[in-house]
Amino acid sequence: MSSKEELEKQLQAYVGVQIGPPQVAAEPVNESMIYHWCEALGDHNPVYTDAEAGRRSVHKGLVAPPSMLQAWVLDGIAMADPASQPPNKQRELHGLLSAHGYTGVVATNTEQRYSRYLRPGDRISSTTVIESISGEKATALGIGYFINTRDIFRDQHGEEVGWMTFRVLKFKPHQQAQPQPTQGGAAAKPTRMRPPLGHDNAWWWEGIKRGELLLQKCSGCATLRHPPRPMCGKCQSTKWETVAAKGRGTLYSFTVVHHPKFPGFEYPLVCGLVELEEGTRIVSNVVGCEPDEVRIGLPVVLSIENVDDEMKLPLFRAASAAGR
Repeated sequence: MSSKEELEKQLQAYVGVQIGPPQVAAEPVNESMIYHWCEALGDHNPVYTDAEAGRRSVHKGLVAPPSMLQAWVLDGIAMADPASQPPNKQRELHGLLSAHGYTGVVATNTEQRYSRYLRPGDRISSTTVIESISGEKATALGIGYFINTRDIFRDQHGEEVGWMTFRVLKFKPHQQAQPQPTQGGAAAKPTRMRPPLGHDNAWWWEGIKRGELLLQKCSGCATLRHPPRPMCGKCQSTKWETVAAKGRGTLYSFTVVHHPKFPGFEYPLVCGLVELEEGTRIVSNVVGCEPDEVRIGLPVVLSIENVDDEMKLPLFRAASAAGR
């Protein structure tokens, strides 16, 4: 038996195994978390935050957004320190693959289904089972194995309220090619990763090449949306047109990335969520100022710039600096 066959035999022993004891929510479903979730995501459905609207609705009271299902059982900031987490079969499985050189991991897709709305006071728990492990696959990131897990969520009475499947790829990363020297002898600047282009987004990138930040506008209800997608989330119309953003906005939220450092980026890297004057938001980088000068509410202006020899991206600069 080859080493690969032996590894895959070991991997299959994990299929169908529950990774550990149930994960019990630290707190019951509560109005405070619901409020902050809705505020962060811009979800204005009144049955989530307005008690009177909830009472008048078919729910006869406040309910939680279904997409919060997993949020109730997450460990919070403790997740940032894997060493502090108790061992379980999922970490053991990932460790086995890492020991065989499959050190990279990337989430690829997830699916959720909800049995009922959660209400304040519900206490949620979840159990996770390793549902399947693929054979070795060749991907753009490298060769690896897809691992599917299934979480079952239950309330305080043990009744199922929903489930979630989650897939990750554990892979052997390609060796990073070293930048080749230029004619003058200096190493060429690494390029940014290129976006996948398709029917739903190629038009947007063509606009960036022309120096325009285009926004989709629903032809049915006039709602603006970004990033590009085929259907309006408000009225479900598939008919749309474009409008060019004026390029002004405010910084709604941001984070400063220090690590890991990917080729083609300059660190520290300010990643911001910009609320455009038109009313929709876009994730981009804030450039031209120090990280400690960045603040929520900062007025910013659009600056479409080359980030390498071929690629342009919509970046944002502080309005005060851009006006100098």
